[in-house]
Amino acid sequence: MLLRIDNLDFSSKIARDTLLEVIKREANEIDIDKIMLATSFLRRDARYMQSPYREEYIERFSKAFFARLKDVKDDKKNYEGYVNVRKLQEFLEVLKKQREEAESREELCFLKIARVIALYTTFIREESIHPVGTKFPGGFTLKRVNGKYLCPVKARQMKNPSALCRFCVSVQDENVD
Repeated sequence: MLLRIDNLDFSSKIARDTLLEVIKREANEIDIDKIMLATSFLRRDARYMQSPYREEYIERFSKAFFARLKDVKDDKKNYEGYVNVRKLQEFLEVLKKQREEAESREELCFLKIARVIALYTTFIREESIHPVGTKFPGGFTLKRVNGKYLCPVKARQMKNPSALCRFCVSVQDENVD
């Protein structure tokens, strides 16, 4: 049986390269139809955002889906070391709860893509889950300065049990209250 994200063995070490292969397998199952359904979910989810911000948000995340999925599928690097199994297990529990609470097929597609991308950026690449340049309400932007990812909303999102922010390598941007 092929190893899948949902049946990883948390009783032993998991090599970053092994996790990458599992993530790649799931990324290859995501086709244009799933991306379109996820984009539809984004549009519906963002319906109450202010107009210029909403359109930029939808466009940025739709493009990020394509770009990051391509990155995952094309990644041929060797990643040394092991993932933090406890952290990975907690991460997957949050995602499982999100899937259980999903209200539509579109949201499930969004969550499937987000799971692949978030696992890749967090546990393989050790980068911010959101792409550099992501804009947040209030005109704040995720930045990378001196090798650190600075997130303007991390501190506030740490209180949100369904947010993946506590797993993200970014730190709170101290210039944002």
